[in-house]
Amino acid sequence: MAKKILIVGGGLAGTIVANGLCRQLHEEMSSGAVSITMLGTSDTHMYQPGLLYIPFGRMREAELFRPQRKVLNRKVPYHIDPAKHIDVENKAVTTESGKTYDYDYLVIATGSRIRPDNIPGMVEGGHWFYDLDGARKLREALDDFQGGKIVLNVNVPHKCPVAPLEVTFMLKDFLESKGVLDNSEITYTYPIGRLHTLEPVAAWAVPEFEKHGIKSETFFNTKDVDPAAKTITSEEGTTLPYDLLITIPPHTGQQVILDSDLGAGGWVPTERNTLLREGSSDVFICGDTTNLPISKAGSTAHFEADTIIDNLTSLIKEGRWARHYDGKVFCFVETGLNTGTYVWFNYTTPPNPGPPSQMIHWFKLAYNRLYWLSARGLL
Repeated sequence: MAKKILIVGGGLAGTIVANGLCRQLHEEMSSGAVSITMLGTSDTHMYQPGLLYIPFGRMREAELFRPQRKVLNRKVPYHIDPAKHIDVENKAVTTESGKTYDYDYLVIATGSRIRPDNIPGMVEGGHWFYDLDGARKLREALDDFQGGKIVLNVNVPHKCPVAPLEVTFMLKDFLESKGVLDNSEITYTYPIGRLHTLEPVAAWAVPEFEKHGIKSETFFNTKDVDPAAKTITSEEGTTLPYDLLITIPPHTGQQVILDSDLGAGGWVPTERNTLLREGSSDVFICGDTTNLPISKAGSTAHFEADTIIDNLTSLIKEGRWARHYDGKVFCFVETGLNTGTYVWFNYTTPPNPGPPSQMIHWFKLAYNRLYWLSARGLL
C-alpha cells in the first residue's frame, strides 16, 4: 500500500520539505508507492524577510510574492483548504471545507502569526512590519516623520530574532539620510535584562547602540499603549512617550494547533534532535510551529526541513533513521542600510557576531534574490 505523506502548511518550511521529498523519492512517487499532499491557506507564496525592507523603500512589494504553484513541485497536489483539526490519534486532518485527509506521515509546518491585539492599544497606536499591511503603514509613517521620539518596542515570542536589531540600525540610517536624525531620539525596549535573548548578540549590540546614540530600556514587558496620550507602559511600571511607535508584536502559533490541543500557545512540543512531536513516531514538526527554544527564523526552518527530508526518505526507503538535527541556525543581520554582519550557532555553539561590513550586506541582498531557489530546495 502506498505511503501517504501529508504536509500541513504552505510556507517556507512545508514547501522545502515537499520539494526535497519529491527529489529524494522520485522513483517511489512515479511508481505510486509514495504520495505527497500539501494543505495551505493561499495561492501566493510570500518572502517574509523582505517585509523588513518595505518601510525603507528598499524592496518593491511585487518582489515578495510568487504563485505557490510555481514554487512547489508539480507532482505535489496543493489544496487551498486550511486545516481545521489535526487528529494525531486517528492519523487524520480535517479541513475548513469538511474534507478529511489521512496519512502515514504528517509534517506540521503551520508557522506563527502576529497578535498585536493581545496588548491593549497596540493595534491603534503602533506600527510594525511583520505583515504587508503593517509594512505599508510604517512606510507611510516614516515618509511623514519629521523628527521626535521613536520607541522601538520588542515583545516575545517573535519570529526572526535579529529583526528588532536590524530595523533599529536601518531606522537610524534612514533618519540620517532624511536629515532628521539630529532632532530624533530612538529608544529600544526589550523584555529581559539585556538587548537580546542570546547573550553574545546582546553583548555585541551594546557598543553598537552606544556608537549610534540609541537608547535602551530593558526589563520592559509591554502592558498597554495609550494612542491618545502617545505613551507605552510596561508591566514594570515604566511609561515612555513617543511620536512614533514601532513594535515587534507578540506572536502565537496558529489556531488549528490550539483547537487540536497540540500545544500551548500554538507551539507543538517537539523532540529537539528528531523533530518529531513528543510522543509520536509519525508526526514531524518544522519551522515556527515547534516549541524549541531556538530562533524562529527562515534558516531554522530550512535546516530543520533538510533533516526531516533525510529522515523521511530513509524511513521509507530503508526503514531506518538517518540523522539528528543539531539546532543549526544562520542569520544575516543588517546593521544599517548599507552594512551587515551574521550569526550562526547550534545547540552547543553560541553565536559570535563579527564586525559589520558592506560585503556582508551585499551577501544578504544576494540571498534575498536567491530565496526562491531556497524555497524550491535547490540551495
